[in-house]
Amino acid sequence: CVTGLTIRHVGERFQRSNETISNYFHKMLDILSSHPFYMQYIHLPADDAPVSSKICDNPKRWPYFMDTIGAIDGSHIHAFPRSYDHHLYQNRK
Repeated sequence: CVTGLTIRHVGERFQRSNETISNYFHKMLDILSSHPFYMQYIHLPADDAPVSSKICDNPKRWPYFMDTIGAIDGSHIHAFPRSYDHHLYQNRK
């Protein structure tokens, strides 16, 4: 599994250039965010959907999720924005 590694590390792992890894990463990103793929496979919860008891009954998780707008179940997207951009990435679906 190469999740969370830099392009350089992924390139080394698969013996490909950084440019090749970057190009394919951007192709996949374009596919996953394209309208047909997004409309068919991404289903956001309804506005009135209850919060899972696995989250609201867990004191370790609830403080981080109590004010969130919503999330895609089973997904975690690593984001490392600059400190002055943190507010732009909060409460985003």
